[in-house]
Amino acid sequence: MNVVAALRLNMTNVDDFGGGHGERYRAALDMAAYADGCGFSVVNCEEHHGSGTGWLPAPLLMAAAVGACTARMRVSIGALLVPLYEPVRLAEDLAVLDNLCGGRLTVVAGIGYRPEEYAALGRDFRRRGRLMDEALEIMFAAWRGETVGRGEQRLRVTPRPFTAPHPQLLIAGMSAAAARRAAKFGLPLSLPMAMPEVEELYYAELQRCGTAGFVHKPEPGSKLTLLHHDPDAAWQRYAPHILTEIREYASWKRDGVPRPHDTDTDTGSVDAVRAHGYLEILTPEQLRDQIACGRTEILMNPLIGGLPLDAGWASLRLLGEVLAQAGVEATPVAG
Repeated sequence: MNVVAALRLNMTNVDDFGGGHGERYRAALDMAAYADGCGFSVVNCEEHHGSGTGWLPAPLLMAAAVGACTARMRVSIGALLVPLYEPVRLAEDLAVLDNLCGGRLTVVAGIGYRPEEYAALGRDFRRRGRLMDEALEIMFAAWRGETVGRGEQRLRVTPRPFTAPHPQLLIAGMSAAAARRAAKFGLPLSLPMAMPEVEELYYAELQRCGTAGFVHKPEPGSKLTLLHHDPDAAWQRYAPHILTEIREYASWKRDGVPRPHDTDTDTGSVDAVRAHGYLEILTPEQLRDQIACGRTEILMNPLIGGLPLDAGWASLRLLGEVLAQAGVEATPVAG
C-alpha cells in the first residue's frame, strides 16, 4: 500500500532549562529504530537555534545518530539552514553522513527566516540568498572531486558521498527566489504547503534553465497525527504540550513570510488547540478508515512539546499496529 509514514523528531520540550533532555534524546533514537522496523518511510530532523523549548539545533548530529540505529528509512534533515554553516566543512559532514546512512540521506536546504539566528551565529541575514548560492556552488564542486577552499589553501573533500553525484538534496522555500534557485541548480523544490504561483514559476524556470526537477509538497490538509483509543481524554492530557510547540512557532511569525498553520486565533483553550489544525488525535480505527479511503501521508511527532514518554510510545506503537494491519511497507520519498 502506497502510504508514507514519517517520524518527526524536532525535540521540543516544555522548558529548555527544565532538564530531562538526555532521556528524551535516547528515547528518540529508540523510537526511530522501532519506526524503521514497522513500515515508516522517513524520519525528519529539523533545525532552529535559541529556542525556548530546545527545538533541535544540531540536525547533523541527530541525523547521524538516527542513521546509525536504522537500516531502511530515509533520514531527512528539513530544513538544514545552509547559510549558517561553513560550506567546505558542511560538504565534508554531509559526505560522511551520506556514507553513514548508506545513501538514505535527504537534505532539504533552506535559508531560514529568523534574523536572530543569523545574528547569534555571526552571519549576515541580508546576504542569506547569496550565502546559500555560494555554499551550494562550493559543495557541488567539492562533491565532484574539485579542490575547494578560501584563498590559496585549498583541499579535496573526502570521502566522496555514498550517493553519486551527491546526497539527495532539495531546496526549501516559499518564495520566487527559492523557485529560481532550485531551477538554476537543477534541484527539486520542497514547498511546506500548496503554493501554485511558486510552483508554476519553478517549472517555467526549469524550462528556461534547461534543468530538470520536481515539486515535493504535503498532501492537502496535512497535519501532525497522534493516536489514542480515547481522543477526548488524550486532548485533555496532551493539549498543554501541543500548545507549547504552537506558541513557540507562532512567536517566530514575520510579516510577508507565509507559513503553514499560522493563525491569529487565541489557542489558549483545549477546544481552540483542537480547532487550530496543527495536530489531530485519532483512534486507530479512524486512521485505518482514512487509509482505506486513500490517505497517503501520516506524520507523527511522539515527543511534541515535552509529551510524556509513555504517551509518545503508546501513540507510536498504535501507529505501528495500524501500518502492519494495513499492509503498509516503507515507500521511497522525495524521488
